[in-house]
Amino acid sequence: MADTAPKRVRERAEELRRQLSYHNYRYYVLDSPEISDAEYDRLLRELQDLEEQYPRLVTPDSPTRRVGAAPLDEFETVRHRVPMLSLGNAFDEDELRAFDERVKRHLNTSQEESVDYLADLKVDGLAVSLTYENGVLIQGATRGDGTTGEDITVNIRTVRAIPLRMLLDDPPALAEVRGEVYLDRREFERINKEREQNGEPLFANPRNAAAGSVRQLDSRITAGRRLDIIVYGVGALEGIAFEHHSQLLHYLEDAGFKASPQRSLCHGIDEAADYCRTWQEKHSELSYGTDGVVLKVDSLALQRDLGQVSRSPRWAVAYKFPPEEQTTVVKDIVVSVGRTGALTPVAMMEPVVVSGSTVQMATLHNEDEVERKDVRVGDTVVIRKAGDVIPEVVSVVPSKRTGKERTFVMPETCPVCGADAIRPEGEAVRRCTGIACPAQVNGRIGHFFSRGALDAEGVGPKIIAQLTARDLVEDPGDMFFLGKEDLLKLDRMADKLAQNILDAIAGTKNPPLARLIYALGIRHVGDHVADVLAERFGSLDALATASEERLAQTAEIGPVIAESVAVFFRQKQTKELLAKLKRAGVSPQVDQAAPSAESPFAGKTVVFTGTLGMPRSEAERIVKAQGGRAASSVSKKTDYVVVGESPGSKRDDAERLGIPVLREEEFRRMAGHTE
Repeated sequence: MADTAPKRVRERAEELRRQLSYHNYRYYVLDSPEISDAEYDRLLRELQDLEEQYPRLVTPDSPTRRVGAAPLDEFETVRHRVPMLSLGNAFDEDELRAFDERVKRHLNTSQEESVDYLADLKVDGLAVSLTYENGVLIQGATRGDGTTGEDITVNIRTVRAIPLRMLLDDPPALAEVRGEVYLDRREFERINKEREQNGEPLFANPRNAAAGSVRQLDSRITAGRRLDIIVYGVGALEGIAFEHHSQLLHYLEDAGFKASPQRSLCHGIDEAADYCRTWQEKHSELSYGTDGVVLKVDSLALQRDLGQVSRSPRWAVAYKFPPEEQTTVVKDIVVSVGRTGALTPVAMMEPVVVSGSTVQMATLHNEDEVERKDVRVGDTVVIRKAGDVIPEVVSVVPSKRTGKERTFVMPETCPVCGADAIRPEGEAVRRCTGIACPAQVNGRIGHFFSRGALDAEGVGPKIIAQLTARDLVEDPGDMFFLGKEDLLKLDRMADKLAQNILDAIAGTKNPPLARLIYALGIRHVGDHVADVLAERFGSLDALATASEERLAQTAEIGPVIAESVAVFFRQKQTKELLAKLKRAGVSPQVDQAAPSAESPFAGKTVVFTGTLGMPRSEAERIVKAQGGRAASSVSKKTDYVVVGESPGSKRDDAERLGIPVLREEEFRRMAGHTE
């Protein structure tokens, strides 16, 4: 393989990058392609071949980098150069006009004068920032808390409407462009249909789907979803200045970005209010979700004069559309069981059109909500789409009652598998406790073999969905009894892959006890609580037979967790699973290695707060390995509080109680982890 490419090859690669970037812009931003898909693919393949032959030809802005990369372990944090502020809301025209009055008052102008506002639709997606140096994309980040976000550069590169290099002859030295990543309705439906076929949980709405796609650790998954973006401004911009926000957006369009074609410059609040009314009536016609209008003072000088209050700018406001409401009749109330075992009452209704689509079902959320709204079978109800997507019952129309309506009673057992359905004190949701419940089985098995649990490589959602659909497995224990002939019945399954999966499953038979406890998916038992239970009881048998009272006496195990654990192990399905795991030879290991008494954390209780440079779980494992205990809350028994970026109230608690506070660097040094 050659290291240095000849001049003609370098020039051809640069020309291919230029052509591909241009045609990408025509297709994904302007929606006006000039060449066929086949011709685009031919150019891309030519560039890929050249870069494979001459790896030094690969540049950060190469179109070949849009296909995704190897999975990350976690996202790094990013501090925004300029905070990404949140917007104040206006819910009706009076509040919109009150915003205008506040703007004029802060500017010391007459209420009779007009302020120019840039009006634009508020896209229902995920806010991101895109940093460019000399026109080349170097970083993408989520909004996060407004001050710090997550580095999602590898995923952002897969969004084809985002230019990897600005289409400008003289790009700025630095530009931090801000926009909203979203999915249009058609792509959202395609993804959910695919997830349903694979036995995966459905996304509730396009915004959740977009957020989940952007935050995938495996960017190849992100690349497979047709994310889009609309930009709305900048955080930092060096070397060029504008007088108006509307001019800035035109500049960004020239640079290759997609700004909203529906935006409008409004001369005064009357025109802005007209814009809001117009789109309130017709926003459901758009291909993407929007829940309102953003008004911004167009003059950038006036924006600077107005400044901000708390975490919101004084020069902008979000006008929220009221949801469309309709009336219909509740024909029945049924209970659905979700992937996590949550029992949700659902109203089955006479079909009615809401926000452009026919609605026949609406969530009633939980039994408290049914009781609070007093929804009965036979009632006439008002419904709407929450977030313009999810149908929900708003209220009952009591005047329509005939006396024949029937009161709904929540079942105390799972309607799918018959296991106990418990509702812990203080919670609104009743949950099925059956580990083999058919409604939960795919998620249960997926969690059992996930990275944080038993970690069997290759046992993914698609494989699990096929196994359960063919009745080859009913619970996690059945996975250990699969044979190669079972796996070869699955779609796209080859002999080597089947053997690799069987080997991966067999390799999980001797997990640490804490991991096996976590893998069982007991409500309220995360990896930290699993560590506590493993350390306290020492074996799965001892934990399974422990009384609720004994569980509650364990440090960090309160009555809610104790009840959840005790009820879980009481279930017939759980006992059958544990017996099955024993027959399969699953034997959890307990770490008997005694930590050094010389460790600075031996016998100490440590609490972590804020964002650390290492995963929180890794820091807690270091403490435990050195004979200490990682706790979740600060008390008089706490020995150290370790603080990362943006620490919360735990730091204040430590200072109030006189507990030593360590910076992360100090913690690493004391623990001997200075790499």
